[in-house]
Amino acid sequence: MSKDSKVYIAQSHIPKAGRGVFAAVNIKKGEVIEQCPVFIMPRKDYKTLKTTALRDYYFMWGKTTCVICFGYGSLYNHSYQANATYKKYIEEQTIDFIAIKDIKKDEEITVNYNYGNPEDTSTLWIKEIKPASKKL
Repeated sequence: MSKDSKVYIAQSHIPKAGRGVFAAVNIKKGEVIEQCPVFIMPRKDYKTLKTTALRDYYFMWGKTTCVICFGYGSLYNHSYQANATYKKYIEEQTIDFIAIKDIKKDEEITVNYNYGNPEDTSTLWIKEIKPASKKL
């Protein structure tokens, strides 16, 4: 971690998640946490990529291709109660991660994998992660 970095990597507290991204400093709601450059995968390689270990680390980029997100971008874990979201900038070839809540130092930063939409509680393509049941 560089001395100016807002984030660092550590073991996640989320079961089966492995590593996660954590706040190195307090981060305020609306603040850009990280701006990540992306590598656009050639369209012809998309189907092959889905069969590799990278299948859990790419972002869709349009309907038929995807990107590998550099920085810590591909390491943010999923939560339906996320404290951050992401926004894709197609022309700039970047993805910004933005706080949607105040995040305390050493708190894990999570995003909703459903296109960054914090309101979308539909089941993910990752079978182990299902939306929390709503209590009546």
